[in-house]
Amino acid sequence: MDLPTYVHLDTAQLTALAHPLRVRLLAALRVSGPSTATLLAERLSSNTGKTSYHLRKLAEVGLVVEDVGLGDDRDRWWRAAHDITTWRQEDFDDDADAAVAARWLQGHVARNYAVQVENWLASSDEWPEEWVRSADMSDLRITLSAARLREMNDDLLAVVNRYVIAAAADTPDDEPAETQPCTVIIQAFPNPNPVI
Repeated sequence: MDLPTYVHLDTAQLTALAHPLRVRLLAALRVSGPSTATLLAERLSSNTGKTSYHLRKLAEVGLVVEDVGLGDDRDRWWRAAHDITTWRQEDFDDDADAAVAARWLQGHVARNYAVQVENWLASSDEWPEEWVRSADMSDLRITLSAARLREMNDDLLAVVNRYVIAAAADTPDDEPAETQPCTVIIQAFPNPNPVI
């Protein structure tokens, strides 16, 4: 059983990750597993020089590591150092550059979420009915204090984390049915003027 590993970004990691290609490189390594700069360049429509440079930058801050068991003198293989990244905007309030990087990264992630939702909607008619009925996109309005909003988000993340850990602990014999990689997006924020 391999439990997922987490990294809570520090300033150096955040500022290194706040780059479009670096975010994509880290995501590709997490989704598809270890790879070389050349293979990642092909997959991400980049070039080997760029992917190699940005992989080294991610490695300098511990977000990716060289997978020495796969490499040889000619090809360096890289893998993500962690399965899940977390950060909070307030961690960077005392550093203006890091705060800007954190906001950029949050915006980039939010745009990526929107693309993932659109992709699901566009392809959902190709999925078995059981999967379509099991998916959800809820929009709930609730009036909360800032403290209660934080408490609710922490509770929701704790619930999801239980499922992440349980899925990592499952063996093929434990699974009652076919499994698929799933994305859980939690977005809870003040919104006094919702778009209708």
